[in-house]
Formats: sequence, C-alpha cells, structure tokens
Amino acid sequence: MPLSPAILQTSFNGLTPTRQGKVRDLYDFGDRLLIVATDRISAFDYILGSGIPDKGKVLTQISTFWFDRTRDLVRNHLLSTDPADYPEPARHAAGLLAGRSMLVRRTTPLPVECVARGYLSGSGWKDYRATGAVCGIRLPAGLRESDRLPEPIFTPATKAESGHDLNISEDEAATLVGRDVLNAVRDLTLRLYRAGAAHADACGIIVADTKFEFGLIEGEGPATSRLILIDEMLTPDSSRFWPKDLYEPGHAQPSFDKQYVRDYLESIKWNKQPPVPSLPDDVVARTREKYLEAFRRLTGRELS
Repeated sequence: MPLSPAILQTSFNGLTPTRQGKVRDLYDFGDRLLIVATDRISAFDYILGSGIPDKGKVLTQISTFWFDRTRDLVRNHLLSTDPADYPEPARHAAGLLAGRSMLVRRTTPLPVECVARGYLSGSGWKDYRATGAVCGIRLPAGLRESDRLPEPIFTPATKAESGHDLNISEDEAATLVGRDVLNAVRDLTLRLYRAGAAHADACGIIVADTKFEFGLIEGEGPATSRLILIDEMLTPDSSRFWPKDLYEPGHAQPSFDKQYVRDYLESIKWNKQPPVPSLPDDVVARTREKYLEAFRRLTGRELS
C-alpha cells in the first residue's frame, strides 16, 4: 500500500514547513498557523520508513469533531479546515491539504502537557507498581494493570530534551506555568476528559487516558482568561483507546492505534536504532483499519 512522497512530506508551492514534528508539518503565516497532518508514523521515538494511508486525515478530522463538540467547555485554536480560507500560497494546494489540515490561531503554547487518566496503564502503571502513586497522587493498594481508577486524575508532563514525555508533579508543573494557570488547565483537562470519555463509551470505546495541550492568546488580562485549547484532541495518537467489548483488567489491552506496528517491530527484534525499518503491507493495512474504525465509531460517519 504505497504512499506518494507528498503524504510523507508536505512542501507545496515553494513553501517548506517552518517546523516538522513526527507527524505534523507547521507553516507560519503570522498570526495564523497552518497545521498539516501527514501519514507519517513513529514508534520508539523514530519516524518509520512506511506511512499509514489516511492517518493524517483521521487525526485532523477526529480533532475537528471534538473541537466542535466541546466549544461550550473551552475555546480552541481552530479557524478553518477549508483550503479556500487559507492564505494564498496554501489555497492552491487544496488537493494535498483537504481533509488533513487546519488553519489555527497562533498562541504561546504552555510548556506542560495536560494528561488525564481514567485507567491504570502505560507509564502510570509503571509508576504505581514502583511507588503506589502516579505523579505523586496516592492510589488505593492492590490495583491491577488496566483497572479503572476511582476517579480520573490529572497528571501533568513535560518534554525532556530527548523528546520523551516526562511525568511531573503538580507542584513542578506550577513552577513552569504558575499556580492559577495550572489550576485552570487541570479543571479543563478533567472536564474535557469526562465529556470525551462519556461520548466514546457510548460508541464502544474506552478512553483510558489522553493528553491535551493549551496555549495563551496574546493580549492583556490574566493568563487564565487567555487560555485556549490547541494541537489535537482525543485522537488515537494522543489517547489510549480500548475496545469496550474486549476490556479485561489485569493485563495490557488491545487498542485502536499503532499496536500492530509496535508488535511487528518487537517481533523482528529491531534494536530501536537506525536504520529504521519499513513495514510490511499487512501491518500497514491493519493499522490503517484501526485508525479508521476509531474514526467511524466516534464520529458516526465515513472519512472525507
């Protein structure tokens, strides 16, 4: 299932990205930014030689769905997903950008990632096994891997220079953004998580945990009044989605993201160092279908 180079690298009309992440390319248009979600996929901190067709469209369109659904809870940075509204150089690349791009408002991103956990998994499970707590939050004894927590918890994280997410305590997060801002994003994070998890549950998906990012709009007034939700929202890349009908605590759960990719890389005993392998067609196809299934369940429609 080959991909065209344009879906892995989105330069167009003489423009090159201002910044490239593992998945997204960002173009700077002054007070507005254009975010393009490619079909690149990463694992173990490396971008792989193969992409997943339509993955960028899934991420963009799921985020758009949630941004629209939660506008009554918090403002977000989305301005338009219609290439006709984009700045001139991008407007003429509609064929490349349609369905996988967002024109957004520029903000100053907070240096803290806002993680909500409703279930005990991933780094939270490792932390709990070692300390009985997650990010300093003491939890009941005797919990199993993938158990539902008594209440969702807020566990901030920050990026190390290596690019890895690092769990930090609320006190540490407060030193980075200020106590008032931290309290505000903690409240928003838990409200957004509960709203998203309730909808997903009705669609047969458990949101075990998820990550939100916030930014500050330029202007006067307290920072808490200038907070805005940015980046992506409740996607298979920023969340741990589990099929509700297969949920069984006590071990790791099947998921709707790149599980097949990780399993394949482990099976070939890749040493997680360059050269980075490519993926066989069957792994690409199964991973693509998992992303599409999550999209269909959550939005109730087909990918456009």
